[in-house]
Amino acid sequence: MRTLLLALAIPVFAQPHLENARVETRAARTLDAAFHAIANAAAAPAWIGYALPRAPGPDEDGSCKAWLEPGRANPVPPSSTAHLEGATEFYVFLRIENAQVNRIRTFSLDCSIDAGGLTVYWLTGVNPAQSVALLDSFAGAAERRVSNGAIAAIALTRDNSADSALDRLAEASQPEQTRRQAMFWMGVARGRHGYESLVKILANDPSDRVREHAVFALSRSQDSGAIPQIVRAAREDPSARVRGQALFWLAQTAQQRFSEEAIRRAIKQDPETEVKKKAVFALTQMRNGGGVPILIEVARNNANPAVRKQAMFWLAQSKDPRAVKFFEEVLSRP
Repeated sequence: MRTLLLALAIPVFAQPHLENARVETRAARTLDAAFHAIANAAAAPAWIGYALPRAPGPDEDGSCKAWLEPGRANPVPPSSTAHLEGATEFYVFLRIENAQVNRIRTFSLDCSIDAGGLTVYWLTGVNPAQSVALLDSFAGAAERRVSNGAIAAIALTRDNSADSALDRLAEASQPEQTRRQAMFWMGVARGRHGYESLVKILANDPSDRVREHAVFALSRSQDSGAIPQIVRAAREDPSARVRGQALFWLAQTAQQRFSEEAIRRAIKQDPETEVKKKAVFALTQMRNGGGVPILIEVARNNANPAVRKQAMFWLAQSKDPRAVKFFEEVLSRP
């Protein structure tokens, strides 16, 4: 009875549309054992694939054609077909050669996948937590396309074990590249837990570079607290570099009220001229030319000549009609 209940608890997902592939389907009662049995026995390069429940979050629209093997062709861009609801599952593919993994890739449900003539071992009944554990074993690989692929696949998995894995991968004991990848995916795919983890890193990590990346990752988050945290970093972080980057990413968001207020405050109050200049540049990143009126105001009235000069430079680059009119006024003065 216990075995039956466990089997019923593991979701059953459809196999992807595979082209140019020799497909062998196998049950994965224990993923680690099934995976290593295939990897150790395979006499030629092959792919091992399976489906997993997908974490809530942004989803690609439309369908695509993808190639597993490099050099075959470029992916066809997604069509204009829109999804009414986000995907509930996704596909993970691990390339094996000489009993080693040398690439990990993820695909959305609507991708038609060309395997380049290789064998694809399709595993059914994969337990999400077992997948996270397996992928975690590759997250520290020296090969970027393995480690980055593993971290992305972990982050997309709808299972609490993914949060724990990413938290560990973002710890100070990990290489910076691993930490950066883990933080990015915390913001993109891990919802409230990812947001809370990033806030802790931003508040406590001694590395300016790491906190700077935490700000970027928060700018990818859909959590309602993300923008206020970036505003706080723009005001309070001890590093001028982090404050400047926080202003830049604020300007990239759709919440113009928050970005305008923070940028104005930095130009007026930040003690570092370099941060003020970065705030001026951030104005150029505001959507629909929203920063142009403030740039004109700064160019006219700011007491710091370096800041005024920076505003004039970016106004000249903008080619905005309001900037042109401003320069005409300046040039017409006696």
